[in-house]
Amino acid sequence: MKNRSQKLVLEDVTCRFDELTVCDGINLSVDAGEMVCLIGASGSGKSTLLRCINLLEPIDSGHIWLDGEDISIPGLDPKPYRKRIGIVFQSFNLFPHMTVMQNICLAPTRVLNATVTETHAVAKDLLQRFGLQDKASEYPDRLSGGQQQRVAIVRALAMQPEIMLLDEITSALDPELVGEVLEVVKALKEQNMTIVLATHEMAFAREVADRVCFLDGGKILETAPPEEIFTNPREARTREFLHRLL
Repeated sequence: MKNRSQKLVLEDVTCRFDELTVCDGINLSVDAGEMVCLIGASGSGKSTLLRCINLLEPIDSGHIWLDGEDISIPGLDPKPYRKRIGIVFQSFNLFPHMTVMQNICLAPTRVLNATVTETHAVAKDLLQRFGLQDKASEYPDRLSGGQQQRVAIVRALAMQPEIMLLDEITSALDPELVGEVLEVVKALKEQNMTIVLATHEMAFAREVADRVCFLDGGKILETAPPEEIFTNPREARTREFLHRLL
């Protein structure tokens, strides 16, 4: 990678499942503190791309650079890098038998070897920041979907990641709960968190993203600032997608 000031760089990243090419030669760079939104139809490769960045899916070719270091080398231990790259999925994946506080503190104590006192202090601060301070002792099934998704985000943040990957985090929510989760994402951006977000929330992407990438058939067909991509997209396929959606 030539520009070491960039936080994350993907170079010709290709990922296949048997004969199906899900990510097809993707090139993308993300600066520190930047928010990049991935848009496109279901099956276009957005979720797989995020999983590749987090090293949950091995890539077949290409490179993924984090702060100038190639983290996609075959055989490389992914654990140190996953600590630095948080990911939140569509489904909340909270442990149902644990309280909110226990869910948040589990990974920092086991993976980061933080003390219970340290993790509780971090968790309390995060819960306070995102309006969940009164939910610390609740179990997930006593929370709304929006509250569960906010807890899932807080749990990822408790690992103190440098990058947050958010995969369609509002798609499983009732429409009236979407706003409260997007407010959390907006707050993260205001705190200069580096974010890559796959979303179908076009209005949110237009308002908050620094850049928007349109994916189709496993390729990034177009990348531009949101106002440009939503008002004057270059590619016919982008225009067709946005016309149908908007």
